[in-house]
Amino acid sequence: MIRKVLPLIAWILGCELVGILGSLITMDAIPTWYAHLEKPGFTPPKWIFGPVWTTLYLLMGVAAYLIWRQPASPQRRRALILFLIQLGLNGIWTPVFFGLKQPGPGFVVIALLVVAIFLTLIQFYRLNRVAGLLLVPYLIWVSYATALNFSLWQLNP
Repeated sequence: MIRKVLPLIAWILGCELVGILGSLITMDAIPTWYAHLEKPGFTPPKWIFGPVWTTLYLLMGVAAYLIWRQPASPQRRRALILFLIQLGLNGIWTPVFFGLKQPGPGFVVIALLVVAIFLTLIQFYRLNRVAGLLLVPYLIWVSYATALNFSLWQLNP
């Protein structure tokens, strides 16, 4: 039983760690730089980001675990590599957008992230439908965040 649970916990914690590291960067920028940006009308309230991202990282970790449990194959390897690429892009976006305070370059990173999530979702779905479906809320949220990032970039040249 522990042999099955530990890898699941490791995948979830790995994903959540990306979020925790990002939040450390974000915390300083929210009350200062971000608070003073002109924002579009569809900007969500600040309190929603923590619960949403925590949930999404949990779903991502479960999805990756389900793929990791699949029999070894080139498809599984490709799916996990894509997952790690998108997770890396996810981890890069926060330092670019909030750390460097650069919405333009942040938009480039998040646009690449949307593509990477979409490709990962397709590969996951082919191997395990549940794993693919677990990434749908993530794709939707990051697509929304991409529109928000673009608007912030345009409103705050």
